[in-house]
Amino acid sequence: MLPWTSQQPISLAKKIATKATLASCFCVVLLALALSSESWAQQREDLEVIQNQIKAKKEQVAEQLKEAKKLQSKLERSEVNIAIAVKALNKTLAALGANASQSKELNAKRQNVQSQIGQQQEGLAKLIKSAYMTGNYDFAKMLLNQEDAANFERTITYYQYLNNERRAKIDAFRQLVSELELLNIELEKKQTELRTLQGEQTAQQVQLNEQKVAREATLVNIRNAIESEEAKIEILQQNEKSLQEALTKAQREAEKQKQTFSGLSKEKGRLLRPAQGEMLSMFGRIRQGQIKWKGIIIKGQIGSPIIAVHQGKVLYADWLRGFGLVTVVDHGDGYMSLYGHNQALLKQAGDSVDAGETIALLGQSGGQNYPNLYFEIRHKGQPVNPSSWLK
Repeated sequence: MLPWTSQQPISLAKKIATKATLASCFCVVLLALALSSESWAQQREDLEVIQNQIKAKKEQVAEQLKEAKKLQSKLERSEVNIAIAVKALNKTLAALGANASQSKELNAKRQNVQSQIGQQQEGLAKLIKSAYMTGNYDFAKMLLNQEDAANFERTITYYQYLNNERRAKIDAFRQLVSELELLNIELEKKQTELRTLQGEQTAQQVQLNEQKVAREATLVNIRNAIESEEAKIEILQQNEKSLQEALTKAQREAEKQKQTFSGLSKEKGRLLRPAQGEMLSMFGRIRQGQIKWKGIIIKGQIGSPIIAVHQGKVLYADWLRGFGLVTVVDHGDGYMSLYGHNQALLKQAGDSVDAGETIALLGQSGGQNYPNLYFEIRHKGQPVNPSSWLK
């Protein structure tokens, strides 16, 4: 055994303190590890919550897009049917106008013929009266009596004149009566045609109103279905993609054909305005998210004419999601003009059009809330500001 010294208690105390310190550090490390483990677990749990939220959001957006796609197909049917009804109604209204004009002309002719018949009747009455006044001549006696041959000859000549004139007037009278009968028959036909057209107009108006009601119901469903900002942006992107695909296809078709049109490069600032109304220069502005306007809006009256800004050839005329009933005109040299949101299309793909020619009727197709024209000008597929090209 070693001899006991005064340093031994101090050394022992140090050893005990050192062991205590190590034990404390170990406990701290264990505590830190426990806390760290708990923190990581919480972070993993939070991450899972966020991932589940993202997944749920994506599923929600996907469901909204799916529902919107179905509703867009329904909207297309309603707006195409509206266009058909509008064109039929306009055709009927034009026929009614022609019928009214023709009936007015026939009535004027009938009045004129009736007036002529009255004049002929008066003339015949005078001739009959003249014949009656000269009816005391005894022709047999005059033939046997040759004392006044000159008087006899004058009398015979006078009678022949009366007879010829009377015959001519009777023939003219009969012709006028026949003409009056034909006019009355024609007017009766026009009246029957008018009643038929009025019936068609009523039926077409009812059909048009029904399609408008169906369209409005579909629009309400679309607005209710698309709630999130992400879905709205995604739909706009899909719409632009559809438009770009349609324009690319149209451009390829234009390149296949030998066009004689010289383009629009010399027409900047001189193009006709495609519609009458308030013009909203939307080009380049933010539409939704990072999506910008590629054209302009012209507010106008429903059914008012949409005209071609310059001569060209129709490359596309159909319904396009987000843009409604669309007409695209090729002007040559890579230039195209686009007319959207129409109520009805009056030209088909392949038709040639002149500057100022009516190609469509202004509307609010494509789900618009008010009647307007969406107008674009593109050069080699790239949109340019239409405002600087119009008068």
